[in-house]
Amino acid sequence: MTHAPAIGCRELARMVDGELHGDGDIQITGVAELRSATRGQLTFIGDDRYASLWTASEASAALVGPDIELEPGSGRALLRVADADLAMARVLEHFAPAPPAPEPGVHRLAVVHDSATLGEGVRIGPHCFVGPGCVVGDGCVLHANVTVMDHARLGPATVLWPGVVIRERCTLGERCILHANVTIGADGFGYRPAADGTGLVKIPQIGTVAIADDVEIGAGTCIDRAKFDATTIGRGTKIDNLVQIGHNAHIGRHVIIAGSCGIAGSVTIGDGSVLGGMVAIRDHIVIGRGVRLTGAAQLMHDIPDGETWGGSPARPIREAVKQAQALKRLPDILKQLRQRG
Repeated sequence: MTHAPAIGCRELARMVDGELHGDGDIQITGVAELRSATRGQLTFIGDDRYASLWTASEASAALVGPDIELEPGSGRALLRVADADLAMARVLEHFAPAPPAPEPGVHRLAVVHDSATLGEGVRIGPHCFVGPGCVVGDGCVLHANVTVMDHARLGPATVLWPGVVIRERCTLGERCILHANVTIGADGFGYRPAADGTGLVKIPQIGTVAIADDVEIGAGTCIDRAKFDATTIGRGTKIDNLVQIGHNAHIGRHVIIAGSCGIAGSVTIGDGSVLGGMVAIRDHIVIGRGVRLTGAAQLMHDIPDGETWGGSPARPIREAVKQAQALKRLPDILKQLRQRG
């Protein structure tokens, strides 16, 4: 594995549009957290709570936010930036090793149907399967054990990590990233009691999943195909690990969905909304644009644009906080009532 060469603090400051304080000739060979950083490494301080750790840290340099009062000290440097997290993202891009990838072309242990269309520069690893009528766009990377079933389409520069399954007729846009063991287009969870009451009737799920450009989906996430039409994921949306998205859901653009969320069928989520971890949403709910749902919220009602909700069942955040405070006082209130009785 090759590593990026060392880079001087003066050049780093230019890279992150930062203001250099201290020795600009210091060479940085990597990045680390404030407590574990050693000589030659860069760290970051984005919050006043951690500023006091700078003196004891062995880091040679740090990215710091605009309002953090620090001096670099002898033989060290500070790079003052508007946003330490975003600046660190640029630095990490510089130091990141190249990700592993299959050799160009189709591995001898892969199976690609004769009717599939492969773009230029594709990389298809061992034990992959690409079915009849599939389209794999230019520059796509399919790591080992990926399955792309009949008539599915992958946009250019899309990357599928090991164990990903793309079911029949589903589509992915350009530059999508699907991490290990994601499943796109499994049957929606549709059953109804049989007329004679003896069992359950499976409802055919004949729709698809349509994923737009620049979507990233975390490991183990499942997005079900629609009963009819398509389950849709909007451009730029980022979905964490172990998320379940039910059939006929419609997720907008640039939505953030944290790990272990469960989104039932026919839910609509507006552009720019953010779901904390373990949020649960019942079916047919409509969530507006720019909505925030706190972690573990259980949503039973529609939410207008721009609101923040939390709790179980979820409600506007001020109401949820008041309810939590009231529940905290409940044992004392019950004790007082028993004493009065």
